[in-house]
Amino acid sequence: MLASVLLGKDWLQKNEDIEITGIAYDSRNVLPGNVFVCIKGFETDGHKYAKMAEENGASLIVAEEKVDVNVPVWYVENSRIAIAEMACKYYDNPSKKFKLIGVTGTNGKTTITYLIKSIIETANMRVGVIGTNQNIIGDKVLVTQSTTPTTPNALELQQLFAEMAESDAQCVVMEVSSHALELERVHGCHFDVGVFTNLTQDHLDFHKTMENYLNAKAKLFTISDKGVVNYDDEGGKQIVKNSKCDILKVGMGTDCDLAAKNVKISPAGTDFDVDYCNNTYHVYIPIPGMFSVYNAVCAMGAAIELGFDMDTIIKGLKNATGVMGRVEVVPTDTDYTVIIDYAHTPDGLENIISTVKEFAKGRVITLFGCGGDRDNTKRPIMGEISGKLSDFTIITSDNPRTEDPVSIINQIEIGMKRTDGEYKVIVDRREAIGYALDNAKKDDVIILAGKGQETYQIIGKEKFDFDERVVVYKHLNK
Repeated sequence: MLASVLLGKDWLQKNEDIEITGIAYDSRNVLPGNVFVCIKGFETDGHKYAKMAEENGASLIVAEEKVDVNVPVWYVENSRIAIAEMACKYYDNPSKKFKLIGVTGTNGKTTITYLIKSIIETANMRVGVIGTNQNIIGDKVLVTQSTTPTTPNALELQQLFAEMAESDAQCVVMEVSSHALELERVHGCHFDVGVFTNLTQDHLDFHKTMENYLNAKAKLFTISDKGVVNYDDEGGKQIVKNSKCDILKVGMGTDCDLAAKNVKISPAGTDFDVDYCNNTYHVYIPIPGMFSVYNAVCAMGAAIELGFDMDTIIKGLKNATGVMGRVEVVPTDTDYTVIIDYAHTPDGLENIISTVKEFAKGRVITLFGCGGDRDNTKRPIMGEISGKLSDFTIITSDNPRTEDPVSIINQIEIGMKRTDGEYKVIVDRREAIGYALDNAKKDDVIILAGKGQETYQIIGKEKFDFDERVVVYKHLNK
């Protein structure tokens, strides 16, 4: 592909055209003929590696600041926007070849994407999913080089879209994080439907204020044709107030366009009725919890906006299977239950504990920690929540990263000590899980919160194998 195609007419007027063989933003991955885009990251600055990219064969450098190289340089105001636009052109705007659905919000994104997937597949359509757990098209798992946990970087995202288009995907549903919206990872994408789940405290290490956090989420509705918003959430009300796209309001309130009522929760799942367009429909979803109702109505709203009929939508929700790391029951063959859940925010932790309390016959034992190098203001809040709601809490490590695990735990304890809740501190997570299993009694429910689908633990800057399912199995079969 010619540089003029990627960079536009301005490039051709000022420079000789160059044949481009690909795009890279990591100098180590540059191949001969690649364009190298200098991106300022959180830990390093791509401008420092422009010379290395040249040495590896880059034929063109895209940069925001002056770089000393002997190949042509295209200077731009924002290199993140530049790489997104180039990636769209390089892969022939693949997201225009299918229906694109984006889901944003603090909690519920992963589950909602899989609920929408189940509805679409019930209609015998081919669907791709991009998100925290994995990237898939049909039953095929797609692999990228991205280390981004939720939404891939712009280059990998367009590459994924291209692969999905080539696999004849008719719809793609993806999680859209606030980081992705703020850092232009989805720049150049246009969504047929955007979905907002809720807004609770998280990522303040990056956004600084809840207002900034909400504003980042709201950007999705500036690039969506239609929107589905949880109108019971205060953040949702603000999005509806300020958004110019067509919004379907969902929730449990009487002022919602699609409103759930008559909720009945059991260990096996959740039954409820939904009022929509002067009709009432009965819905069942095989995932327990009040938060499952909100996840379900968000998925229903997206499907309605895409044009699916209500019979297909209801059948699709009933067909939905559990999502790895989301209220996931671990097979243990014991007289107590072990549940793994990704809850890593105050709201998420409160939701899972409250849900389990609705059906637990014995004690609710909650084991959790908080991630290092992330929002530290939520730590005492989560400690207080577990202290108030759990019968017993085990405070341990999550992904401490470069922080001292004991320091993180001490901050959690501040909140715990505001309550009368019983608790124990065990820094080593493997040891903590073993303690929970050894001390569980008949009918108890152990919640292993925070890591969910993750099969690793980040200590320092290294990833170590740590699958809680394997840890539980090995301890019970030692």
